[in-house]
Amino acid sequence: MRRISSGHLPWLLPAPTDLNAQLKELKSASAQEIAERTRYLAGFELDLNQLIRFDKLIAKLGAVVEESSLSPVRLAVLASGTTDYIAPAIRSTGHRFGFHISTYVTGYNQGSREAIDSSSGVYSFEPEFALIGESPQSLGLTQSTCDVRQAEQSVAHAINSVALTIKSLRANGVQNIIVQTLPIPLESMCGNFDRRFSGSIASQVSEFNRRLVELCEETSAVLFDVEALASSVGRELWHDAAEWYRSKVPFALMFTPLYADSLVRLIAALRGKSRKCLVLDLDNTCWGGVIGDDGLEGIKIGEGSGQGEAFLAVQKYALALKSRGIVLAVCSKNEEAAAKMPFESHPEMALKLSDFAVFVANWTDKASNLATIAKRLNIGVDALVFLDDNPAERERVRQLLPSVAVPEVPEDSSLYPLILTQAGYFETVNLTADDYARAEQYRANAIRSEAVEAFGDYEEYLNSLEMKCDIRSFDGIGRARIAQLVNKSNQFNLTTRRYTEPDIAQFQDDSSVFDLQVRLADRFGDNGMISVIIFNKHPDEWVCDLWLMSCRVIGRRVEEAVLAVVADAARAEGVNRLIGEYIPSAKNAMVAEHFQKLGFEQIEELDDGTTRWALDLTAYEAPDLPMEFTGLVETVRKGTV
Repeated sequence: MRRISSGHLPWLLPAPTDLNAQLKELKSASAQEIAERTRYLAGFELDLNQLIRFDKLIAKLGAVVEESSLSPVRLAVLASGTTDYIAPAIRSTGHRFGFHISTYVTGYNQGSREAIDSSSGVYSFEPEFALIGESPQSLGLTQSTCDVRQAEQSVAHAINSVALTIKSLRANGVQNIIVQTLPIPLESMCGNFDRRFSGSIASQVSEFNRRLVELCEETSAVLFDVEALASSVGRELWHDAAEWYRSKVPFALMFTPLYADSLVRLIAALRGKSRKCLVLDLDNTCWGGVIGDDGLEGIKIGEGSGQGEAFLAVQKYALALKSRGIVLAVCSKNEEAAAKMPFESHPEMALKLSDFAVFVANWTDKASNLATIAKRLNIGVDALVFLDDNPAERERVRQLLPSVAVPEVPEDSSLYPLILTQAGYFETVNLTADDYARAEQYRANAIRSEAVEAFGDYEEYLNSLEMKCDIRSFDGIGRARIAQLVNKSNQFNLTTRRYTEPDIAQFQDDSSVFDLQVRLADRFGDNGMISVIIFNKHPDEWVCDLWLMSCRVIGRRVEEAVLAVVADAARAEGVNRLIGEYIPSAKNAMVAEHFQKLGFEQIEELDDGTTRWALDLTAYEAPDLPMEFTGLVETVRKGTV
């Protein structure tokens, strides 16, 4: 098996032998073809030379790439070492995730200085993301000392330096700040005693990393765990002293593709592009053998055999993902009754039928079934990861549904969890209570989808749901989830403005802002927080700054409930007009007529497609809605807001 310790990305297929020829063909491609073909080619495992060649070609294509459907990303790299190789690798890797990444790279060891200087090139570049790429060398953590006080001062100085950089970036409007941990150097002072001796380099760097985690919690910066990356490949391989002394390259060049992939997947997570659902094949993926041929007694699963324990580990890993909110589904070529039998009757199965949001077992091709699963869950096929032991099935799905993530896996099933972990499909930058409940929410949503078909009348179906809608102002409890929704929601998002947790805290305390968080539950389960709204108050009108909603609850009339609350609150303060704004993006066309459907009239349209809408509150009447309300709704309707 190809391993990351050799500089490989084993979950990706090796690059095609005619890669150079395929890259050259891009020179005559259209903007749409550019987006499709570059994402396809970047989806292979490319080594450093191939990534650099890819980047050079993209640079030559220029405006054609910028006009494509790739999502633009502006990243400032505040470097402490040489980035001549890293920046091109980041830009090329971006295409694998659907990004066209532009970079600004500070000079050698100039990152903190440029961050502090508000007139520097960093801020002229107007980055959306900034990477603080410090090293033990740049932060003065390369010297062991017997003076414990001096060691403490060194760590404190290093963490204060990073804190100042974060503070400066935040003060100058950089929304997403990524800070990397420091890989522990190889040099030892006391051997095995290093971990216990605070003056050793290992202890100083470990203490810095511990405090960096706390700093990220305090500042809402995002942690990029380079120390974990170095440990996973082996620190002896990661560190290349000769390259550092010769060229100030911060790690061995062969790991540049891995570093770039790990960084860009963090950016994808911040953009809400992490995968949401793990779809499992069954035979020889969840157990050894073929249930239809071998029967319940013949399949290999559970304690007592190496093969059975390996497949049990796959199931336990899937359960661990489910516990943090990843949805599980089944896509198998099997008779449904036979496919379900092990989950119902085999005592060694870790997974049960109730763990799956959707279970599809038939003889239809798997690509069609994967599309069905995405539809039932109301998510895009680009949110799916499909684990299958059969290389022919993997290749067929890649051909027919290229946006589904299909990891390349070895014959040894014991490596399946490792491959999924290394691939980072389910990268996250935060976990909230809603995340832990999400898998069950999607399962309930799939049941709702089936329930719709049982009712001839849609309003009758809505009434049958027994919905309970909680609408209230921002608060500390919901702040992390609010920020998560703001930064992940793309389709039902009227303006696609992004705000950090500190921004949300400011809105919460700002009397000139009317903000709402919305939760929805019904007889099938709790959907958690599903909508966030921000209106800016003006003497004569309130202007909508942000209105987003989870696609899981489209058609449930929640937006009408939200409007009723906003209207009541505005009228209570003597305001008779609401203004809505729709700013088109690559993904939010579905809400282009949102305000029109709610009774607003269009008052303006700009050249970029932005439209503005107005609602006369003197003529507005709240509708009767098929749900019960709690939270702010009760207060508003009593006229106390």
